[in-house]
Amino acid sequence: MSEISVTLPDGSQRSLPEGSTVVDLATAISRRLGKEALIGLVDGKETDLGRPLQDGDTVEIVPPDSERGLHTIRHSTAHVLAQAVLELWPGATFAIGPPIEDGFYYDFALPNGQTFHEDDLERIEDKMREIVKARQPFTRTELVPALALELMANHPYKQEIIEMVAAGEKSSEVGSEVGGEVISFYRNTDNFVDMCVGPHVPHTGHLGHFKLMNVAGAYWRGDVDQPMLQRIYGTAWADKKQLAAHLLRLQEAEKRDHRKLANDMDLLSFPKELGGGLAVWHPKGAAVRKVMEDYSRQRHLDGGYEFVVTPNLANGGLFETSGHLDFYADGMYPPMEMDNGSYYPKPMNCPMHCLIFRRGQRSYRELPLRLFELGTVYRYERAGTLHGLMRIRGFTQDDAHIYCTQEQLADEITSLLDFVLSVLKAFTFEEFTFNLSTRDPDKSVGSDDIWALATKALRDSLDRHGVDYQVKEGDAAFYGPKIDIDVRDAIGRSWQLSTIQVDFNLPERFELEYVASDGSRQRPIMLHRALFGSIERFFGVLIEHFAGNFPAWLAPIQSTVLAVAEDHQPYAEEVTAKLKDAGFRVDMVEANDPLGKRIRTAKQQKVPYILVVGADDVEAGTLGVNPRGGKVERDIPFEDFVHRLQTEVDAKV
Repeated sequence: MSEISVTLPDGSQRSLPEGSTVVDLATAISRRLGKEALIGLVDGKETDLGRPLQDGDTVEIVPPDSERGLHTIRHSTAHVLAQAVLELWPGATFAIGPPIEDGFYYDFALPNGQTFHEDDLERIEDKMREIVKARQPFTRTELVPALALELMANHPYKQEIIEMVAAGEKSSEVGSEVGGEVISFYRNTDNFVDMCVGPHVPHTGHLGHFKLMNVAGAYWRGDVDQPMLQRIYGTAWADKKQLAAHLLRLQEAEKRDHRKLANDMDLLSFPKELGGGLAVWHPKGAAVRKVMEDYSRQRHLDGGYEFVVTPNLANGGLFETSGHLDFYADGMYPPMEMDNGSYYPKPMNCPMHCLIFRRGQRSYRELPLRLFELGTVYRYERAGTLHGLMRIRGFTQDDAHIYCTQEQLADEITSLLDFVLSVLKAFTFEEFTFNLSTRDPDKSVGSDDIWALATKALRDSLDRHGVDYQVKEGDAAFYGPKIDIDVRDAIGRSWQLSTIQVDFNLPERFELEYVASDGSRQRPIMLHRALFGSIERFFGVLIEHFAGNFPAWLAPIQSTVLAVAEDHQPYAEEVTAKLKDAGFRVDMVEANDPLGKRIRTAKQQKVPYILVVGADDVEAGTLGVNPRGGKVERDIPFEDFVHRLQTEVDAKV
């Protein structure tokens, strides 16, 4: 029998009998790998294990605990969910069910107006485990659209996708090959089949470590004019230990929910009278915000930025010039019609900063010109997407726009990365992920040459820093490529915060110029940079990162003073006044309730230091110090505590 030769990821060669499949290769490498393998990666393309290999193929075996492996597990578990629902609710239909971060979902429409309830999830899980136990194989078939429509005759949402693919449109929900002439399906049993790109695990026995999380509503294709479907979310992992760890993280995340903690700690609220996605900051929350903003202002002053202020609305002509009405209108609020035109609440600060640059003649000697503003913007977010401070309609950006020459671009991006990382580290973030977003040709402006130059400058800066980064094809803003910086919080979640964008477009649209050293007029290059992203969202991330236990320099109340009894109240008032005079944020709770109750209340407010004063302290000028998370300390001289707290605040530990 003739043989074929394939190449493994390490560059080594492996000979196999002609007709061997991906799983044959996995078994030849090791029996264990043959049993654990989920899919293969052949010449960079994901494929089922049963695919025959060709001579010269480059092959990687994908195990369960890899990123691709988890993606496949979640994708296959979504199919099992759909099968379970269709068996439990005869007459139900299904729409789409993709894997998502940490899990999967599937959208359904139940017959006769029925709806899922949370207690249905356990019943569905039981049915899914029956399917898993049966070790049903995932078998791929391919049909022409006419036969595909016949197969999906009882499922209108699937038929809509088939018709779209048959018409030559792209779809991520279904396998589309030979220009849409063939639709791929995966069958588990004679009674269940689903259209899908695949690949899938060999059989359902590779699954089982999952949990259904909740039920939600979802419009078909995300369009409010389309039918409302019911979406079941779930999570799935490679083994029992990973699932348990994830569920534990979710429990911890629930405890850290910034909406709950903000309410419990009296930081801010979202009054219904304001409307969705709009917050009011209470004194304690505003105190933290002021510290954040003051720190940002000082860092920008030290970094050579100049402060500017711009209005919250502008004539529509400004956003026509900038291009936002062409590319961002769906994210803007509708205009207010005035006697001299239409006015829009601003969704961005950048057009107004361009007007500042354009005021008067600029020289190359002024560049780089770094403009900074804590500017409030307004963006329309659909009601269903609002989520506390994380997705909000009115927010303040720590927004900077830098105008520089082409020769200055690389150094400016490099210094920006240094600046961003140093500020994020001050808030105790240490793990970062970098993403480079490139052009979407259908949703962008500017020449290919300009985009190539801008993208190269960002890429070179990342390479210069020696950091790993992912490329997100087509994810850039309409006016230029960007670097997004994600941080990992205390329980391992990733948050996208800072952004650096190169923009050749707005300087062109606003006809910005500077006089070069040779006397010629040149276009500056513009850099957009949001460091926190927005004050509101960053604050929400900080609440969850610290679980409300803000370090002393950020805490809304740094110390609470408690007198043991009414006789010690005058000394407690004296201590409070001295601490306030020293610049600390302090409150005092009068001795109207038992001391134990007052201490418990202060601990619930997550105050860094609770100071208890009694008769001995009055006489000696000392304090009882109850540090958050530490042991109670007695007879601490007042000046020693002041020095300790000041050192902690200054060091931002």
